[in-house]
Amino acid sequence: MLLAITGRKLVDKLNFIDVIEHLGIAYHFEKEIDDILNRIYNEDSKFEGDEYNDLCICALQFRLLRQHGYNISIKIFSKFQDESGKFKESFASDDVLGLLSLYEASHVRTHGEDILENALDFSTTHLESVAPHLNSPLKEQVTHALEQSLHKGIPRVETRFFISSIYEKDESKNDALLKFAKLDFNLLQMLHKQELAEVSMWWKELDFVTTLPYARDRVVECYFWTLGVYFEPQYSQARVMLTKTLAMASIVDDTFDAYGRVKELETYTDVIQRWDINEIDRLPDYMKISYKALLDIFDDYEKELSSDGRSHLVYHAKERMKELVRSYMVEAK
Repeated sequence: MLLAITGRKLVDKLNFIDVIEHLGIAYHFEKEIDDILNRIYNEDSKFEGDEYNDLCICALQFRLLRQHGYNISIKIFSKFQDESGKFKESFASDDVLGLLSLYEASHVRTHGEDILENALDFSTTHLESVAPHLNSPLKEQVTHALEQSLHKGIPRVETRFFISSIYEKDESKNDALLKFAKLDFNLLQMLHKQELAEVSMWWKELDFVTTLPYARDRVVECYFWTLGVYFEPQYSQARVMLTKTLAMASIVDDTFDAYGRVKELETYTDVIQRWDINEIDRLPDYMKISYKALLDIFDDYEKELSSDGRSHLVYHAKERMKELVRSYMVEAK
Protein backbone atom coordinates (compact mmCIF):
# COMPACT_ATOMS: atom_id res chain seq x y z
CA MET A 1 0.00 0.00 0.00
CA LEU A 2 2.85 2.38 0.84
CA LEU A 3 4.61 1.66 -2.42
CA ALA A 4 1.39 2.13 -4.38
CA ILE A 5 0.62 5.48 -2.78
CA THR A 6 3.80 7.22 -3.97
CA GLY A 7 2.08 8.34 -7.19
CA ARG A 8 -1.06 9.60 -5.48
CA LYS A 9 -2.00 13.12 -4.35
CA LEU A 10 -0.20 14.79 -1.45
CA VAL A 11 -3.23 14.52 0.81
CA ASP A 12 -3.47 10.76 0.21
CA LYS A 13 0.19 10.23 1.09
CA LEU A 14 0.01 12.31 4.27
CA ASN A 15 -3.24 10.80 5.50
CA PHE A 16 -2.03 7.25 4.91
CA ILE A 17 1.22 7.82 6.80
CA ASP A 18 -0.70 9.55 9.59
CA VAL A 19 -3.08 6.61 9.94
CA ILE A 20 -0.21 4.11 10.00
CA GLU A 21 1.51 6.11 12.74
CA HIS A 22 -1.72 6.47 14.74
CA LEU A 23 -2.25 2.71 14.51
CA GLY A 24 1.21 2.12 15.99
CA ILE A 25 2.53 0.06 13.07
CA ALA A 26 4.82 2.64 11.45
CA TYR A 27 7.91 1.06 12.99
CA HIS A 28 7.57 -1.77 10.48
CA PHE A 29 7.92 0.66 7.58
CA GLU A 30 10.40 3.31 8.71
CA LYS A 31 12.42 3.35 5.46
CA GLU A 32 9.37 3.46 3.19
CA ILE A 33 7.78 6.28 5.20
CA ASP A 34 11.00 8.28 5.31
CA ASP A 35 11.49 7.89 1.55
CA ILE A 36 7.99 9.28 0.91
CA LEU A 37 8.43 12.18 3.34
CA ASN A 38 11.86 12.97 1.91
CA ARG A 39 10.37 13.28 -1.56
CA ILE A 40 7.53 15.46 -0.24
CA TYR A 41 10.01 17.72 1.52
CA ASN A 42 12.25 18.13 -1.51
CA GLU A 43 9.63 18.36 -4.26
CA ASP A 44 7.88 21.53 -3.12
CA SER A 45 9.81 23.37 -0.45
CA LYS A 46 8.02 26.66 -1.27
CA PHE A 47 4.54 25.24 -0.65
CA GLU A 48 3.13 26.82 -3.82
CA GLY A 49 0.74 24.07 -4.97
CA ASP A 50 -3.04 24.41 -4.75
CA GLU A 51 -3.15 21.80 -2.00
CA TYR A 52 -1.40 24.26 0.31
CA ASN A 53 -4.58 26.32 0.49
CA ASP A 54 -5.98 23.54 2.68
CA LEU A 55 -5.25 24.11 6.37
CA CYS A 56 -5.59 20.42 7.23
CA ILE A 57 -3.04 19.34 4.61
CA CYS A 58 -0.56 22.07 5.51
CA ALA A 59 -0.70 21.41 9.23
CA LEU A 60 -0.49 17.64 8.79
CA GLN A 61 2.51 17.94 6.49
CA PHE A 62 4.20 20.32 8.92
CA ARG A 63 3.70 17.98 11.89
CA LEU A 64 4.76 14.79 10.10
CA LEU A 65 7.91 16.37 8.69
CA ARG A 66 8.83 17.96 12.01
CA GLN A 67 8.33 14.67 13.84
CA HIS A 68 10.64 12.96 11.36
CA GLY A 69 13.40 15.52 11.79
CA TYR A 70 12.85 17.75 8.77
CA ASN A 71 13.43 21.47 9.28
CA ILE A 72 10.17 22.61 7.69
CA SER A 73 9.49 26.35 7.86
CA ILE A 74 6.55 27.89 9.72
CA LYS A 75 5.96 30.05 6.62
CA ILE A 76 3.66 27.26 5.46
CA PHE A 77 1.01 28.84 7.73
CA SER A 78 1.39 32.46 6.60
CA LYS A 79 -1.43 32.27 4.02
CA PHE A 80 -3.88 31.40 6.80
CA GLN A 81 -3.16 34.64 8.66
CA ASP A 82 -4.47 38.15 8.22
CA GLU A 83 -2.38 41.31 7.97
CA SER A 84 -2.08 41.55 11.75
CA GLY A 85 -0.66 38.02 12.01
CA LYS A 86 -3.78 36.43 13.48
CA PHE A 87 -5.34 33.31 12.04
CA LYS A 88 -8.34 34.10 9.88
CA GLU A 89 -11.65 33.44 11.60
CA SER A 90 -13.03 31.97 8.37
CA PHE A 91 -11.07 28.79 9.08
CA ALA A 92 -12.76 28.36 12.44
CA SER A 93 -16.32 28.02 11.20
CA ASP A 94 -16.43 24.87 9.07
CA ASP A 95 -13.05 23.13 9.09
CA VAL A 96 -12.86 21.05 12.26
CA LEU A 97 -10.29 18.65 10.78
CA GLY A 98 -8.15 21.63 9.81
CA LEU A 99 -8.38 23.03 13.34
CA LEU A 100 -7.51 19.65 14.83
CA SER A 101 -4.55 19.27 12.48
CA LEU A 102 -3.38 22.80 13.32
CA TYR A 103 -3.75 22.08 17.04
CA GLU A 104 -1.58 18.94 16.81
CA ALA A 105 0.98 20.76 14.63
CA SER A 106 1.29 23.57 17.19
CA HIS A 107 2.73 21.10 19.71
CA VAL A 108 5.87 20.49 17.65
CA ARG A 109 6.85 24.15 17.77
CA THR A 110 10.25 25.38 18.91
CA HIS A 111 11.12 28.44 20.98
CA GLY A 112 10.35 31.74 19.31
CA GLU A 113 7.80 30.40 16.84
CA ASP A 114 5.04 32.86 17.68
CA ILE A 115 2.91 31.73 14.74
CA LEU A 116 2.51 28.33 16.37
CA GLU A 117 1.86 29.85 19.79
CA ASN A 118 -0.99 31.76 18.15
CA ALA A 119 -2.05 28.58 16.34
CA LEU A 120 -2.35 26.74 19.66
CA ASP A 121 -4.53 29.46 21.18
CA PHE A 122 -6.66 29.81 18.03
CA SER A 123 -7.24 26.09 17.51
CA THR A 124 -7.81 25.31 21.20
CA THR A 125 -10.42 28.05 21.60
CA HIS A 126 -12.42 26.99 18.56
CA LEU A 127 -12.11 23.24 19.15
CA GLU A 128 -13.41 23.66 22.69
CA SER A 129 -16.34 25.59 21.26
CA VAL A 130 -17.33 23.02 18.61
CA ALA A 131 -16.48 19.78 20.44
CA PRO A 132 -19.87 19.33 22.20
CA HIS A 133 -21.69 19.58 18.86
CA LEU A 134 -19.65 17.05 16.86
CA ASN A 135 -20.66 13.55 15.87
CA SER A 136 -18.79 10.36 16.81
CA PRO A 137 -15.95 9.45 16.32
CA LEU A 138 -14.71 12.99 15.53
CA LYS A 139 -16.12 14.22 18.84
CA GLU A 140 -14.08 11.65 20.80
CA GLN A 141 -10.97 12.46 18.78
CA VAL A 142 -11.21 16.21 19.40
CA THR A 143 -12.06 15.80 23.10
CA HIS A 144 -9.14 13.44 23.61
CA ALA A 145 -6.73 15.73 21.76
CA LEU A 146 -7.68 18.69 23.94
CA GLU A 147 -6.96 16.61 27.04
CA GLN A 148 -3.74 15.09 25.66
CA SER A 149 -2.06 16.16 22.43
CA LEU A 150 -0.62 13.39 20.29
CA HIS A 151 2.94 14.73 20.57
CA LYS A 152 2.85 14.62 24.37
CA GLY A 153 1.10 11.27 24.69
CA ILE A 154 2.53 7.82 25.43
CA PRO A 155 2.58 6.03 22.05
CA ARG A 156 1.02 2.74 23.18
CA VAL A 157 -1.77 4.55 25.03
CA GLU A 158 -2.48 6.78 22.04
CA THR A 159 -2.47 3.76 19.72
CA ARG A 160 -4.92 1.81 21.86
CA PHE A 161 -7.28 4.79 22.01
CA PHE A 162 -7.09 5.40 18.25
CA ILE A 163 -7.72 1.77 17.33
CA SER A 164 -10.69 1.20 19.62
CA SER A 165 -12.29 4.63 19.89
CA ILE A 166 -11.60 6.26 16.52
CA TYR A 167 -10.46 4.10 13.63
CA GLU A 168 -12.71 1.14 14.32
CA LYS A 169 -15.72 3.49 14.09
CA ASP A 170 -14.49 5.25 10.95
CA GLU A 171 -16.65 4.37 7.95
CA SER A 172 -13.67 4.86 5.61
CA LYS A 173 -11.36 2.56 7.59
CA ASN A 174 -9.10 0.02 5.87
CA ASP A 175 -10.07 -3.36 7.32
CA ALA A 176 -6.70 -4.95 6.48
CA LEU A 177 -4.82 -2.17 8.28
CA LEU A 178 -7.15 -2.38 11.26
CA LYS A 179 -6.70 -6.14 11.58
CA PHE A 180 -2.92 -5.82 11.24
CA ALA A 181 -2.82 -3.06 13.88
CA LYS A 182 -4.83 -5.14 16.38
CA LEU A 183 -2.67 -8.22 15.86
CA ASP A 184 0.50 -6.17 16.15
CA PHE A 185 -0.71 -4.41 19.30
CA ASN A 186 -1.60 -7.70 21.00
CA LEU A 187 1.65 -9.42 20.00
CA LEU A 188 3.67 -6.50 21.32
CA GLN A 189 1.62 -6.42 24.51
CA MET A 190 2.48 -10.09 25.08
CA LEU A 191 6.17 -9.21 24.81
CA HIS A 192 5.69 -6.27 27.18
CA LYS A 193 3.98 -8.54 29.71
CA GLN A 194 6.90 -10.98 29.56
CA GLU A 195 9.32 -8.13 30.21
CA LEU A 196 7.26 -6.85 33.11
CA ALA A 197 7.13 -10.37 34.55
CA GLU A 198 10.94 -10.58 34.37
CA VAL A 199 11.38 -7.22 36.06
CA SER A 200 8.76 -8.01 38.70
CA MET A 201 10.52 -11.28 39.61
CA TRP A 202 13.80 -9.38 40.01
CA TRP A 203 12.06 -6.78 42.14
CA LYS A 204 10.33 -9.38 44.31
CA GLU A 205 13.61 -11.15 45.00
CA LEU A 206 15.16 -7.89 46.21
CA ASP A 207 12.30 -7.67 48.75
CA PHE A 208 12.63 -3.91 49.29
CA VAL A 209 8.99 -3.82 50.38
CA THR A 210 10.09 -5.62 53.56
CA THR A 211 13.66 -4.38 54.03
CA LEU A 212 13.13 -0.73 53.01
CA PRO A 213 9.50 0.03 53.94
CA TYR A 214 10.02 3.79 53.56
CA ALA A 215 10.57 3.41 49.81
CA ARG A 216 7.77 3.44 47.22
CA ASP A 217 6.93 0.24 45.39
CA ARG A 218 7.07 1.66 41.85
CA VAL A 219 8.41 -1.04 39.54
CA VAL A 220 5.26 -1.28 37.37
CA GLU A 221 5.11 2.50 37.13
CA CYS A 222 8.78 2.56 36.08
CA TYR A 223 8.14 -0.05 33.39
CA PHE A 224 5.21 1.97 32.05
CA TRP A 225 7.45 5.05 31.99
CA THR A 226 10.00 3.05 29.96
CA LEU A 227 7.33 2.08 27.42
CA GLY A 228 6.94 5.80 26.78
CA VAL A 229 10.57 5.96 25.70
CA TYR A 230 10.53 2.98 23.33
CA PHE A 231 7.91 0.30 22.80
CA GLU A 232 9.30 -1.46 19.71
CA PRO A 233 10.31 -5.15 20.02
CA GLN A 234 13.97 -4.58 19.14
CA TYR A 235 14.39 -2.53 22.35
CA SER A 236 13.27 -5.29 24.70
CA GLN A 237 16.62 -5.59 26.45
CA ALA A 238 16.86 -1.82 26.82
CA ARG A 239 13.39 -1.60 28.38
CA VAL A 240 14.24 -4.19 31.04
CA MET A 241 17.54 -2.49 31.87
CA LEU A 242 16.05 1.00 31.96
CA THR A 243 13.17 -0.13 34.18
CA LYS A 244 15.60 -1.66 36.68
CA THR A 245 17.69 1.50 36.63
CA LEU A 246 14.65 3.71 37.19
CA ALA A 247 13.42 1.49 40.02
CA MET A 248 16.80 1.70 41.74
CA ALA A 249 16.93 5.45 41.20
CA SER A 250 13.51 5.66 42.85
CA ILE A 251 14.81 3.75 45.89
CA VAL A 252 17.81 6.06 46.13
CA ASP A 253 15.58 9.11 45.69
CA ASP A 254 13.30 7.99 48.52
CA THR A 255 16.33 7.41 50.73
CA PHE A 256 17.25 11.06 50.22
CA ASP A 257 13.73 12.47 50.39
CA ALA A 258 12.00 10.42 53.03
CA TYR A 259 14.44 8.75 55.40
CA GLY A 260 18.15 9.57 55.46
CA ARG A 261 19.76 12.13 57.73
CA VAL A 262 21.99 14.71 56.08
CA LYS A 263 25.23 13.28 57.53
CA GLU A 264 24.26 9.78 56.43
CA LEU A 265 23.32 11.05 53.00
CA GLU A 266 26.68 12.79 52.60
CA THR A 267 28.41 9.47 53.26
CA TYR A 268 25.95 7.66 50.97
CA THR A 269 26.72 10.14 48.17
CA ASP A 270 30.48 9.78 48.64
CA VAL A 271 30.34 5.97 48.69
CA ILE A 272 28.30 5.88 45.48
CA GLN A 273 30.82 8.20 43.80
CA ARG A 274 33.56 5.70 44.68
CA TRP A 275 31.48 2.78 43.35
CA ASP A 276 33.38 0.14 45.31
CA ILE A 277 31.77 -2.68 47.29
CA ASN A 278 34.65 -2.42 49.80
CA GLU A 279 33.24 0.97 50.88
CA ILE A 280 29.95 -0.57 52.04
CA ASP A 281 30.89 -0.79 55.74
CA ARG A 282 30.92 3.00 55.95
CA LEU A 283 27.14 2.95 55.54
CA PRO A 284 24.37 2.32 58.08
CA ASP A 285 22.66 -1.05 57.62
CA TYR A 286 19.60 0.23 55.72
CA MET A 287 21.79 2.02 53.16
CA LYS A 288 23.90 -1.10 52.61
CA ILE A 289 20.85 -2.83 51.13
CA SER A 290 20.24 -0.33 48.34
CA TYR A 291 23.96 0.28 47.72
CA LYS A 292 24.68 -3.40 47.13
CA ALA A 293 21.61 -3.76 44.90
CA LEU A 294 22.72 -0.73 42.86
CA LEU A 295 26.20 -2.12 42.25
CA ASP A 296 24.80 -5.57 41.49
CA ILE A 297 22.49 -4.46 38.67
CA PHE A 298 25.28 -2.57 36.92
CA ASP A 299 27.54 -5.63 37.25
CA ASP A 300 24.73 -7.63 35.65
CA TYR A 301 24.54 -5.10 32.80
CA GLU A 302 28.26 -5.50 32.12
CA LYS A 303 27.97 -9.29 31.98
CA GLU A 304 24.86 -9.10 29.78
CA LEU A 305 26.39 -6.66 27.31
CA SER A 306 29.79 -8.34 27.17
CA SER A 307 28.37 -11.04 24.88
CA ASP A 308 28.22 -8.56 21.99
CA GLY A 309 31.12 -6.32 23.00
CA ARG A 310 29.12 -3.46 24.49
CA SER A 311 30.01 -3.75 28.18
CA HIS A 312 32.03 -0.51 27.98
CA LEU A 313 28.75 1.42 27.64
CA VAL A 314 27.88 0.67 31.27
CA TYR A 315 30.61 3.08 32.38
CA HIS A 316 28.55 6.01 31.05
CA ALA A 317 25.40 4.76 32.79
CA LYS A 318 27.31 4.62 36.08
CA GLU A 319 28.55 8.18 35.61
CA ARG A 320 25.01 9.42 35.02
CA MET A 321 23.81 7.60 38.14
CA LYS A 322 26.58 9.25 40.16
CA GLU A 323 25.54 12.62 38.76
CA LEU A 324 21.91 11.95 39.69
CA VAL A 325 22.93 11.09 43.27
CA ARG A 326 24.96 14.29 43.55
CA SER A 327 21.84 16.19 42.49
CA TYR A 328 19.77 14.39 45.12
CA MET A 329 22.32 15.52 47.71
CA VAL A 330 21.98 19.15 46.63
CA GLU A 331 18.21 18.82 46.85
CA ALA A 332 18.40 17.25 50.31
CA LYS A 333 20.56 20.10 51.63
